[in-house]
Amino acid sequence: MPSPYCVDDFKEKFDSLYRLVIVASARAIHLAKNEPRGFGSSLRSQKPTIKALEDVLAGKLSYVTSGEEETLETEE
Repeated sequence: MPSPYCVDDFKEKFDSLYRLVIVASARAIHLAKNEPRGFGSSLRSQKPTIKALEDVLAGKLSYVTSGEEETLETEE
């Protein structure tokens, strides 16, 4: 089982905890929607939320703000 994440791990990448939650949840939804369906799909090695947080820590995700609108960009 991976060690739990600490909010301090993300302070360098995000200016607020709210923004971290928005970006990580958008990535988790994206991962969950693109997961193959069928027999055995529930036996995942990683949950989308954990994978999304790992992507954030690895620097694979970035966000762009332009006024009120925010967009998520992935580097795959």
